[in-house]
Amino acid sequence: MERRLAAILAADMVGYSRLMEVDELGVLARLRAHRIELIDPAIAKNNGRIIKTTGDGMLVEFQSAVDAVSCAVEVQQRMRRRNSDVPEDIRIQFRIGINLGDIIFQDEDIFGDGVNVAARVEQLAESGGVCVTASILDQVASRLDIAFDDLGEKSLKNLSRSVRVYRVVFDEPPQAHLSGNGSKVRDESVAKPTIAVLPFANISGDSEQEFFVDGLTEDILTELSRRHELFVISRNSTFVYKSQSVDIGVVAKKLGAQYVVEGSVRKSGDRLRVTVQLIDTFSDTHIWAERYDRKLDDIFAIQDEITAAIVATLPGRLEAAQHDQLARKKPSNLVAYECVLSAKVLHHRSNREDNARAQELINRAVGLDPEYAHAYAWRGCILGQAWGYGWCADKEETFAQVEANLNKALNLDDNDADVHRILAAVAITRADFVRARYHQERALALNPNYDLVVVQMGELLTWLGIPDEGAEWIEKAMRLNPHHPGRFWSHLGKAHFTAKRYSTAIESFMRVPSMDLVSRAFVAACHAWLGDQTAAEAHAAAIRKLDPAFSSGAIMAAIHYADEEDLHHMREGMSKAGLM
Repeated sequence: MERRLAAILAADMVGYSRLMEVDELGVLARLRAHRIELIDPAIAKNNGRIIKTTGDGMLVEFQSAVDAVSCAVEVQQRMRRRNSDVPEDIRIQFRIGINLGDIIFQDEDIFGDGVNVAARVEQLAESGGVCVTASILDQVASRLDIAFDDLGEKSLKNLSRSVRVYRVVFDEPPQAHLSGNGSKVRDESVAKPTIAVLPFANISGDSEQEFFVDGLTEDILTELSRRHELFVISRNSTFVYKSQSVDIGVVAKKLGAQYVVEGSVRKSGDRLRVTVQLIDTFSDTHIWAERYDRKLDDIFAIQDEITAAIVATLPGRLEAAQHDQLARKKPSNLVAYECVLSAKVLHHRSNREDNARAQELINRAVGLDPEYAHAYAWRGCILGQAWGYGWCADKEETFAQVEANLNKALNLDDNDADVHRILAAVAITRADFVRARYHQERALALNPNYDLVVVQMGELLTWLGIPDEGAEWIEKAMRLNPHHPGRFWSHLGKAHFTAKRYSTAIESFMRVPSMDLVSRAFVAACHAWLGDQTAAEAHAAAIRKLDPAFSSGAIMAAIHYADEEDLHHMREGMSKAGLM
């Protein structure tokens, strides 16, 4: 046995038995997600060690009382944000109690009065709350900017003495207010769109296709759940409607879903047809519909292909629908999610004025929800755009802000694919290809069907001097999202130029709706390498007309080849075109 002083955190899930009775598999899946994405990282970040877990609780040891309280407060604050758009009767919430005391370690377990007091104090905490003993308060009162309520001396079960207990005071959650027309407007920190995927219908008359139909629905659910900007209703809630003729409006109301995905599968001979549609249940309108016809060679490959296509396209359709709704709202009604959404739209327009407006909106999102990782990630991205195009007064200071926002996003949520995607993009601009590859591969692992992540993998491989493989990734991103941004063609053109396929590169660049100066420089270099001096000089003249202050150095600064040979290849092409 080993005896030592430690801060012990005891946590317990509220209403565990009731929730398990209603949705056993769904609760376990959500609880596991909270552990992986929030609780365990918070414990590790604050130097804690999980000693024991039960189905609905855990004991954690900390060598510092400050670390223990910091961890508890972080977990409860982030759980509040996660629960902001979850119906109250199905929320997963925890009570936490913390005590500093003498404990005994034996056989990887802990015992003693210090543990018992922490467990008893936890039972005094409210749902989503934290209670601590006086011994903890004495250690943290002057070290943490946290308010406490004195609950007085408490008699605890199976303890002969009373214990003074304090409650952590959390800021009150934002309340709904009335808009001008008297309707309630939600002001909670993040208003994610809620989407339900109903079981696809098997209309082929072939019962053997049921496994494919159910598998397709489950795959779509799983992949959509990777998108942190969506709240996806669990399988257990939606599959109760399998093989039923349902009223979409009624189902949506029961599930609390703003959007519903429904579809069907028909098999005819060696052909398979899958149809899918996205419905806005508030307006009862079809936002998007698509049909996929495939030859029935490998049913599992078809399942993967269709799933990838649907989940790559759906979020974009959702964003467009959300933005249309946003445009019809008064600015005072915006919440953090909607600010981020609108900022993204402005960012993608890639001009100075819209970038400035995007910065205003993303700053507002962070102000509304200081714990919103996705907002910090996109603030880093939007500031990075201003830095890259020179739309800022102080480039060095702006880049420091970019890094600070991305690091903040990473600390808040290491499992957001966008955070790692943008970190990879920043690393590329700094020619830090080791770091870029790490974050890029992490983003792919988190969301392998996210077109922006997939296309960036192709872009990275191009800069690394592997253009053939890069082109394959870029073309995959185009297949994933047929409505992809025009800049995908620019990425593909750069890959073909790097592989010295100049004619193919020109064809790709010509499909960019509005070429920037860098893309035009690549086109000029392509014509120059092909020996078409007239066309090369024409594109060079167009560049100078668009930007009389054009600088070849600025163009080369936006080109991030890792290999000197690739840089020389581009420089020589620009020189042949008269741009150097």
